[in-house]
Amino acid sequence: MENVEIFEDKRATNYNEFVEAWIPNYHYFLSKLPQILSQTTNKKLLVAGCGTGNEIAYFIENSKQWEILGVDPSPEMIAQARKKLQEYKNVTLIEGLVSDLSSSQKFGAATLLLVLHFMEDDGTKLNLLKSIAERLENNAPLVLLDITGTKKQLKENLQILRQLLPKTITEEEINNRLYRIENKLKSVSEERLRELLIKAGFEAPLRFFQTSIYMGWITTKRTN
Repeated sequence: MENVEIFEDKRATNYNEFVEAWIPNYHYFLSKLPQILSQTTNKKLLVAGCGTGNEIAYFIENSKQWEILGVDPSPEMIAQARKKLQEYKNVTLIEGLVSDLSSSQKFGAATLLLVLHFMEDDGTKLNLLKSIAERLENNAPLVLLDITGTKKQLKENLQILRQLLPKTITEEEINNRLYRIENKLKSVSEERLRELLIKAGFEAPLRFFQTSIYMGWITTKRTN
């Protein structure tokens, strides 16, 4: 099994509160995903690392045409997503990995949000990207959101992020979290992300969004 970060207990329970506080414009980004992918003909969407189903909610609110498969290795995150999305028949949620899915089913688009920076760049990131590519149609888009940048970029952008955080977060919590982001997470530079995507079978990505350390990208599966 791939080395994956599994959110459990308090981390899973507090996930939504955390992302809303720590990722400026988080909901704005999610709300624009259906619009960005609106030209997709095949409305089968793969949401890799779906978490509590936040981006899925925006897709189903936008259009009933989407047939969505969300996959996540965390039982507690999937449980939250199921509770949130239980009334929608066009949403399927699976506890597991993308590599567990049949490669015979082809999706017309995919999202991978806030996942890669938890994974080692020892083949684990690349294997996930390859698994997604194998399950996409040719020219199908993939949208990513991740912590990206060189050490210098991260340090500088973290200072901006500090200024954007809600006043309710204590200084101790801020310092601990910023230290973890800078020293414990496995983010890569823009250049390395580009290399990984190309190796996995995608075109060179376009960065279209940034809010402090978080960058949004879009790419497409390369034609075989």
